[in-house]
Formats: sequence, structure tokens, C-alpha cells
Amino acid sequence: MCPFCYIGKRKFETALAQFENRDNLEIVWKSHQLSSDMITDSTKNINQYLSEHKGISLQEAARMNAYVTNMAAKEGLVYNFDKTVVANSFKAHQFAHFAKQYGKQDEAEEKLFVAYFTEGKNMDDDAVLIQLGAEIGLDTTALKTALENGMYIDDVLADIKEAEEIGVRGVPFFVFDRKYAVSGAQDSKVFLQTLEKAYKERELIDD
Repeated sequence: MCPFCYIGKRKFETALAQFENRDNLEIVWKSHQLSSDMITDSTKNINQYLSEHKGISLQEAARMNAYVTNMAAKEGLVYNFDKTVVANSFKAHQFAHFAKQYGKQDEAEEKLFVAYFTEGKNMDDDAVLIQLGAEIGLDTTALKTALENGMYIDDVLADIKEAEEIGVRGVPFFVFDRKYAVSGAQDSKVFLQTLEKAYKERELIDD
């Protein structure tokens, strides 16, 4: 739900498209929450939340989000912060873990980003998540059961614990072969250079 995560995803994908060994990579999304105590409130938009959370004026919050909106637009993304619903992301992370079991985690993440940033949907609503699951071909009955029973809570918590152990303090945070890290929505050239370096070293080890 950090706006820089979606931007970072696009920049990473730009690098990935230029990486000649991309078909040999396994990409795994990990869960993390910067504001785990966030209370879902569909009556507020993200400008109001940011104003209250950071103790700044509504106008300043709107300016900050306008700046990020322009950054996103340069990557071909549409952010509608006036529609964004303030929601705890914990269930959305469970949804992503469910999708992972069916090889659709990346599709799920893309759906979540569009639903949250562009369409203004509530990411803490089971019905919304089930609809997103249906759109990428997931078993909605199994997904409904998983969300209602919290079947992937432990997976989300394990990811958060792992992030704390390796020192993640912000998102997005990309780890390559558990050796190199790129923090933030860096230029695609940074991602490409890191991909090439990590892959070359892996080839040397495998040889």
C-alpha cells in the first residue's frame, strides 16, 4: 500500500525485460507492513489519513500525494488518491499468499495495486479480494474459506519476521539471491545492474 512499491514494481519490470536470463529467475513477493496498526476506515481517503498520521495539514498531504502521483504517471501508472480507501493490508497479504500456491502471486499483486491505487477499492474487504481472485482465475470458494479461517496468517507473520531479521526498515525492498539488496523505487538501471551481478555470481557458484 506504499505508493512507491507499485512504482518500484514497474521499474523492476523494466529492468527484467532487458535481462537476458529473466526466464531462469524465480520471483517471490514477501509480506511486510509499515503500519500494522492502521484501522480500516472507508469514510477517509489517504490524504486525510496522511494528514492525521504525520501531523501535517490536509493541503500538505495532498501536495505530497500529488508529487507521488506524478512519479507514478511517468511509469504509466494511474493513482487516484482522492478515491483511495484507508485500510489495513493484512488480509490483502493473505490473499497474495493464497495466490502464490497457484502460481499467480504476481498477477494477484498487480490486481491489488490497481484496485487500491486506481480504483479505490477496500483491500480489507473479503468480497473485494474474492472478486480480484475470480478475475485471475483463482478458486473463489477456496479463497473465501482461506480468508475466513485465516489460513495464511502464519505465512504473512513469517514474512514480516524475516524482514525484521534482515533489517528491512522501509518498502519497497528487493533482495537478490539473499546477497544483494535494492531499497526504494530505484532507477531501472540499478535493478538491471544488480540482477546481472547476482546472476553472474550464481553462475560461477553453480559451475
